[in-house]
Amino acid sequence: MTNIVVLIKQVPDTYSERKLSDGDYTLDREAADAVLDEINEKAVEEALQIKEAAGGEVTVLAAGPARTTDAIRKALSMGADKAIHILDDAMHGSDAIQTSWVLARALGTVEGVELVIAGNEATDGRVGAVPAIIAEYLELPHLTHLRKLTVDGDKLTGERETDDGIFHLESSLPAIVSVGEKINEPRFPSFKGIMAAKKKEVQVLSLADIGVEPEEVGLANAGSTVTTSTPKPAKTAGEKVVDEGDGGTKVAEYLVGQKII
Repeated sequence: MTNIVVLIKQVPDTYSERKLSDGDYTLDREAADAVLDEINEKAVEEALQIKEAAGGEVTVLAAGPARTTDAIRKALSMGADKAIHILDDAMHGSDAIQTSWVLARALGTVEGVELVIAGNEATDGRVGAVPAIIAEYLELPHLTHLRKLTVDGDKLTGERETDDGIFHLESSLPAIVSVGEKINEPRFPSFKGIMAAKKKEVQVLSLADIGVEPEEVGLANAGSTVTTSTPKPAKTAGEKVVDEGDGGTKVAEYLVGQKII
């Protein structure tokens, strides 16, 4: 049996227009629909497959504002057993290192954790370092960017695909892993799962509950600062090529002019 914690995050829908707040350049969470990050769905799916094969319990852990509950319920409806929600206004503007510290402290409240699974990067920040930072804080082995994961007793093996080839990794449990896009195809929540999720336990904790001091988190204490931002320019009309027998030449000339060929 393996007790697994899955780190999840609610992010702006990638198909929506995302932007930063005018005042402090933090993510404007009201500007777009909020969804459970797609890579987190794969992380939840991988945890559920391990549980179905070997038993155990799956807990999802998220930090974020009140609306994060929607993402948590999505993970619970997929089949996770329970959830922990770190809800504290003092976290506003926290960077990856601060967030990792909070999650590491929260993991300490879960009894008997053997495996932590996360996505390789969230679609909003795209830092891609949180699982590794947590592993450093907790002094645990970490296997990142996995396309395949196998748990056999207290042994963990995985495959990481890079431009240089496929790397075969292994460690003992407890450990932290992050998974990539190729790891699996997540299941759709069933109606039964959606109804069951409404009755599952969601433990809401403040920073004080997990022993994190206010000066350890937040925008004012972050190690990085955004000083300005430039909105993405609006789309402009493209150049239309009318084929009068020389269309191919015109297209080639355009590509040469754009230094594409």
